[in-house]
Formats: sequence, structure tokens, C-alpha cells
Amino acid sequence: MRYGLCCWLSCKLTIDAGSLVFFMQAGFAMLEAGVVNSRNVINILYKNIMDASIGCVCFWLVGYGFAYGTTAGGFIGTDNFAISSIYNGAGEGGSDGWEGFFFQFAFAGTAATIVSGSVAERFKFEAYLVYSGVCTAFIYPVIVHWVWGSGFLSAWGARPDADGNARPLLSGTSTSNGVIDFAGSGVVHLVGGVSGLMGAILVGPRKGRFDSDGKPKAQRPHNTTLMALGTTILWFGWYGFNCGSTLALSGGAANVAGKVAVTTTISAAAGCLMATIISRFLEGTFDIGLALNGILAALVGITANCSVVNPWMAFLIGIISAWIYYGASKLLLKLRIDDPLDAFPIHGACGFWGLLATGIFCTDANVQYAAYPNVNDACGRGEQFAVQLIGGLVIVAWASVMSGLTFLVMKFVVGLRVSSEIEEAGLDISEHGIGAYANELTKVFPSPVSDEVTKVQVSYE
Repeated sequence: MRYGLCCWLSCKLTIDAGSLVFFMQAGFAMLEAGVVNSRNVINILYKNIMDASIGCVCFWLVGYGFAYGTTAGGFIGTDNFAISSIYNGAGEGGSDGWEGFFFQFAFAGTAATIVSGSVAERFKFEAYLVYSGVCTAFIYPVIVHWVWGSGFLSAWGARPDADGNARPLLSGTSTSNGVIDFAGSGVVHLVGGVSGLMGAILVGPRKGRFDSDGKPKAQRPHNTTLMALGTTILWFGWYGFNCGSTLALSGGAANVAGKVAVTTTISAAAGCLMATIISRFLEGTFDIGLALNGILAALVGITANCSVVNPWMAFLIGIISAWIYYGASKLLLKLRIDDPLDAFPIHGACGFWGLLATGIFCTDANVQYAAYPNVNDACGRGEQFAVQLIGGLVIVAWASVMSGLTFLVMKFVVGLRVSSEIEEAGLDISEHGIGAYANELTKVFPSPVSDEVTKVQVSYE
């Protein structure tokens, strides 16, 4: 049994932070519901609910064990399935306690739900549920093991040497660190963004997204109020994401959490301002959608390094994040890849940038202040940047291959895409039997689950 005020406060911090991260599901739901067509609102909301539910069961049964179980060669955990070590009293302290599982489950749900935006408005509901389960049971937990557990990329002492020094990634001595990803630019957002990109490529663009010459057609979000509300909720929840990743309040961790709150806020504000400037001078208008995405891009960019950079560095990271998001979004359109929520530009491209920014801007003093175990000069020598680059490339390779295989298998087993007629009519009525709004028209088309003809209400707003 754990005693003492510090332990109690640390446990409360983790539960409160996990609750904030879980509340981000509401932010994703509102943001995505605001972007999609009104005839697909229920479908996107339902996916977010299922991400949390499927994610909880899958992460509990196997995902947490793969992430934090006893390592097999630094690749994957091999025990603690169904959180058995916690239940048996073997994991009462630290991030292996009850509160640690809850906190990590909330992260797993976030990684999965990012993909729903990339494949919105044309992806089969049952196919999405399968992906959500695979992501939270296997794809995401393996990355967690590599970077945050006892894996070969870990900065937290994976397979330590005889003197107990953290095993380095490159040099063969204790003079280098593993990958520094404090709260998940790579582990969470890069995994979700790359997986979403694979889904968007394999399912294809929405009907009418590009004209006959391949040029993108303008897509108007159906409710900007929901978009703004969702983004604000996400920003609020991000403090649980980043500050809560200290997992403690003792030994100086409370000061680190305070610093993380400041760098997170500065980066988000800088991203919003930079995106507004981009919108005004490159798009010719003050586009609220671009500004909102600038906030999210900057939040993703600061997530890996929020504890190891100074405030002025966070400002630059936020500014650069907005540009990276904007460039990646334009590139996808050039390639005729339809990502309705810009999930890859925000979470994928800026997630990779967050890892690189850690190597560019971190200082050895800040790394030590953030309580990383290595006391060395890896940041000053540039070695940390190389480690971050390798880590990012490994995550991209794993997420793209595993999610791509998952989508390909589903494509041949259950199919990925709804029929053209159902897509045009909307997924709310066809897959869920109800529309989100009352002002709808009537149309008749075959039911996707039977040979009967179904009379449905269809909105064309």
C-alpha cells in the first residue's frame, strides 16, 4: 500500500490528467462533426464513442501488456495482460498502478480516433471498428513499448548496462539518450496521422472532392461553431496530455508540469497567430478553419519537447508547426489525397516535426531538469537530433506498414468503402437509421445490410 501526501497527490494528478485526455474525445467529436457534411454527423460521432469503448477493452486485454509488460528483446511486452500485475498487487507504484492504466488508456483512444477524420464520409462503419481495435490492441502499444517502456528506442533505461546506465540508441556508451517524446508527438500523433494517411489513400477520395482535371473542389464545413468548440476542448484537454505526463508531483516534477503548461500555451498561441497570417496573405481571407488547425498543429508540435525547451523555443516551434501543417495540407491536395480533417498534416507531419524539433531545440540542462535519466551532452553535440530522426522514421515505417496491412485485409474481407449511392445519400440514415437534423429530404435506395428497399431521410446541405 502506498502512503504519504506526495503519492496521493501524484495519483490524483494522473487521474485528473487522464480525465482531461479522455475529455479530448469530446473535442475530436465536435471538431469532426463540424467539418463533415450534415448527413454524416451521427456516423462521425458514433465512431468517436466506439474508439473509446473498443479502445478500453482492447488496451485492457492485451494493449497494456504489449506496451508495459516484460520486454522481449526491446520489441514488445510479454506479460501483464488484462493488467494482471496491478490486480495481483505487483504494480502498486508509479505508472504501473491503477491510475497509470487509466491515463495510458486515454492516450490509446486518442491515437485511434485521429484516423476517423482522415476516412470520414465514405468509410464503412464496421471496417472502422476493426481498425480501432487493431490500433489500440497492437499497433499503438508496440510503439509505446519502444519509446516509453523498455523498448529499443526508450530514453528511460531500456536494457541498462552493468552500471545501471540507460542503454543508448547510437554510441554504445551512456553518453547518448533514447528518443525524447515527452507526451506523444511521435508515439500518439505520428502513429495516428500516418495510419490515417494510409486509410485515406486506400479508401480513395470522397465523391466530388476533385474535378475531372484533379483540382480540388471547395468543401464548406457544415458547422463552424462545432469546429471552434471542438478545438477549444482539445486545447483544454491538452494540458492533461502534456502536464500530466510528469506522472508525479514530487522531486521537482511539479515545477516541470508548470513549465510544460507554459510552453504548451505559448506554442498553441503562436500557431494560431501564424496560421491567421498565412490565411490573410496567402488565402486572401481570415479563415477560422485554418486558424483552428494552426492551434492543433502547434499543440502537436510542442507535445514531444514541452519539458525540454524554453518559452522562446516553444514560440518558434508553434510558428513552424503552422507552416508545416499548411504545406502538408496543400501537398495532399496536389497528390489528390482526400483527408477531410487534415489529420495527417496536423498529427502526422507536425508529429514528425515535434520529434525533430526536440533534437533541434533541446538543451542538456533542460533534459536533466525534465528528469530524463541520462546526464550527458547529447543535445549539445547534435546526437539527440540523430536519435530523434531515427525514432521518427521507425515510427513512420511501423505505423504505415501495420495500418496499411490492416486496411488491405479489411478491403478484401468486408470492404472499406460504402457504395456510391450510400455515400451520396449520407451515412447517418444508411448505417444508423437516423439523421442528425430534421430538415431533410426523402430518397429511396437499397439498404446496405439487406436486399430490402429502404426509405430514408437525406440532407443535402
